[in-house]
Amino acid sequence: MGLGVKEESDVLLSSPLVAHHSATKRTGTTWTAVAHIITGVIGSGVLSLAWSMSQLGWIAGPLLMLFFAALTLFSTFLISDCYRSPDGSIRNKSYTQAVQFHLGEKSAWVCGLIMQINFFGTGVAYIITCATCLRAIQRSNCYHKYGHDAPCEFENANANFMLLFGVVQIFMSQIPDFHSMDWLSILAAIMSFAYSSIGLGLGAAHVIGEGVIEGSIYGISASTSTQKFWLVFQALGDIAFAYPFSMIILNIQDTLKSPPAESETMKRASVMSICVTTFFYLSCGGFGYAAFGDQTPGNLLTGFGFYEPYWLVNFANACIVLHLVGGYQIYSQPVYATVDNWFDEQYSDNTLVNRQYTLKLPLLPSLSLNFQRLCSRTAYVASTTAIAMIFPYFNEILGVLGAINFWPLAIYFPVEMILRRKNIEPWTRNWILLRAFSIVCFVLTVFAFIASVEGLVAARLGSELKIYHE
Repeated sequence: MGLGVKEESDVLLSSPLVAHHSATKRTGTTWTAVAHIITGVIGSGVLSLAWSMSQLGWIAGPLLMLFFAALTLFSTFLISDCYRSPDGSIRNKSYTQAVQFHLGEKSAWVCGLIMQINFFGTGVAYIITCATCLRAIQRSNCYHKYGHDAPCEFENANANFMLLFGVVQIFMSQIPDFHSMDWLSILAAIMSFAYSSIGLGLGAAHVIGEGVIEGSIYGISASTSTQKFWLVFQALGDIAFAYPFSMIILNIQDTLKSPPAESETMKRASVMSICVTTFFYLSCGGFGYAAFGDQTPGNLLTGFGFYEPYWLVNFANACIVLHLVGGYQIYSQPVYATVDNWFDEQYSDNTLVNRQYTLKLPLLPSLSLNFQRLCSRTAYVASTTAIAMIFPYFNEILGVLGAINFWPLAIYFPVEMILRRKNIEPWTRNWILLRAFSIVCFVLTVFAFIASVEGLVAARLGSELKIYHE
């Protein structure tokens, strides 16, 4: 496969759901790619893994985490190879561009629609998580001051914190594109290491202090076998949400300089990132489950399994908030790019769309403002905030998003692209293996999606019944 750099031959494809980017100097390295990946992967999903482990037990839990890590790495390699055309003359600068190049316009539209839903949903999940963390800091201070039995609920605080996060994201959303986000990704990656390490440390300290490893081989018992069945598949959905970053692989790869070939750098960065995230996932999930067993909270750092040291719990939650500020932008920038491209194509001569204003603030780099970006991105942030306020259910939202994202974006499209790219003949060994792999993952995804939707509806109805009885 020719992988020479041919900037002059870059081709932009035309689907309205495909994000395009103007020619930009690429300066990214393995380490900036690792920072982007970790920022995108180690997010709110890590906090639900102890709960997932508690549903699956000590054997299935770790094995399924390793299974999803392997699937993610395999998927990443397939997608990374699709960044350039076989002759190296065309760059596919986003996931949907790669799908359109290999599978055609119709597939690109379907892929683009699924991706926009997932980007939007991930933004919603990050808002819910951020509000939960800020509320946890408030409750932690209350428990420290008045005791662990104090009624520190602050039921209305979540909505206020969601609005606050939305206001911050309106300002952050004016960052023009991925190429301007290295500093934010590095900061967010540092924060993700910090709170993951604290969660790991608190769980380990609790296990060592108590001298007992909680949990069982089969996980938490449920009142009925049907309920256990749905909880297991909801846990699978949570794990599926925690791992894949297929939606942003090519956006990150498009920031990398060459030589060496961008795919080589991306694969190296992916191996490093997935090894690091898997270590943290297994450690956080394992120590959290070992510490609390059947009482494992849905969110390890906000479910108040840990009360003390309260300042450390508060610091961990503050790190989560800072990470999610960057993580929200990582998953929103592709949506912004799609909208920007559409406006550029439809209103190329309109000064409101194209005129740039420079804003210089003390101690900060200059920021390029644009009226179209200000309006469209503000509307996007407002819509994700509104949905988060309507459905503020952490584990259920993660399960739904993981199920929606996993099979089509991490399995189906990468497999189809590689079959087409390598001209693999039907009914050959490789064709059968790839098809069987895709079908098995599809079945798992369907059950995880149904289980998570069932949990989401039950949580919403339960909330409404609670309000009614009050």
